Amino acid sequence: MKILFLVYHGFSDHSGITKKIHYQVKGLKENGYDVRLCYYDFSPEGHRCQYVDGLVLKDYGKGKWAGLRQRFDCDSVYHYCVKEGIQFVYARCFMNASPWLTHFFKKLRKSGIHAVTEIPTYPYDQEFRTFEWKMRMELKVDQLFRHNLYKYMDAMVTFSDAKEIFGQRTINISNGVDFDSIPVHDSQRSTLNTQLHLIGVAEVHPWHAFDRVMAGIGEYYSRRSKDEGQRLWIGEQTLGERKDVYFHVVGGVHPHHMKKYFTPLIEKYQIQDKVIFHGTLFGKELDDVFNQCQFAIGSLGRHRSGITNIKTLKNREYATRGIPFIYSEQDSDFDHQPYVIKAPADETPIDIQQIIDFMADFTMKPEEIRKTVESLQWKVQMKKVVDAVFNPQ
Repeated sequence: MKILFLVYHGFSDHSGITKKIHYQVKGLKENGYDVRLCYYDFSPEGHRCQYVDGLVLKDYGKGKWAGLRQRFDCDSVYHYCVKEGIQFVYARCFMNASPWLTHFFKKLRKSGIHAVTEIPTYPYDQEFRTFEWKMRMELKVDQLFRHNLYKYMDAMVTFSDAKEIFGQRTINISNGVDFDSIPVHDSQRSTLNTQLHLIGVAEVHPWHAFDRVMAGIGEYYSRRSKDEGQRLWIGEQTLGERKDVYFHVVGGVHPHHMKKYFTPLIEKYQIQDKVIFHGTLFGKELDDVFNQCQFAIGSLGRHRSGITNIKTLKNREYATRGIPFIYSEQDSDFDHQPYVIKAPADETPIDIQQIIDFMADFTMKPEEIRKTVESLQWKVQMKKVVDAVFNPQ
């Protein structure tokens, strides 16, 4: 089968989305499909171009007119699909529904070419509340045309539990992982006796709610400062083991987000030496920070964007590494796993003592955690999509 994987933007070596897309393509190919990757990007000369597997499909030139042509022209992709005998188009939603895109998928259907669109996050409207006005206006356009667009799909692919999105049936899968690209956590290199190192990896947004961790660390140290011993006591009751706790934030943090969410908490609790911002890391540098840590931080604020059920990529990457973690949304793949702590979906500070006590009794090895997500590899998840379209039950 010939498949066109359609993306409405370019790629970046430092982007988790870029890596995910390439892993999805790899997963399809591992099932024996002939997969072509179509995307939009700039040429070395600064021209706006449409590419298929690195080759220019159409050059739109430079300037504003080129930008408009790139946005509204879908004919070159359609003619490529027909010429190459593409049987299935897998598109990744860019919140860009329009009459032109609708016309494109309508023509695909008339030509007998199947199509689905993946919604990376659903629902996504509330995420735009904090974005600049231009992006909010683009969302308004998307809202006008998305129901009409998606009626020409075979289905919507979602990482949520939704059974219908924008009037179209869904194919429910999990965000996947690529075992070849994620090493197993080297837990022997972490400091377990007197320190607890937490790690949160993300291009940080409000819905990650890392501020809840910082507030939790601040509250933990505030309570601890009242006690001069190794343990906290009230009468004969032990309140918990004492640890020095550090939070490693890996990934980009927008200055506005830092100023609004992080700096006030860090200054309030005087935890400047307890929160370490590493910026974006890859490869060995990222592995080294992971191996210094014992526990990972998933999303803790999906409720801020109105999301209850979601299967985030980060949870799966943590489990593939074999490191225990915490999150607050509903994720049926992990909600009952023994290496997970579920935080309340609210604005309360994270209970750091709970994590310390959890880790004191935690004996599961990284290899054992990793084994629980073998079924979540991209090869398995992408095969579910193809089967749901071409071999429906």
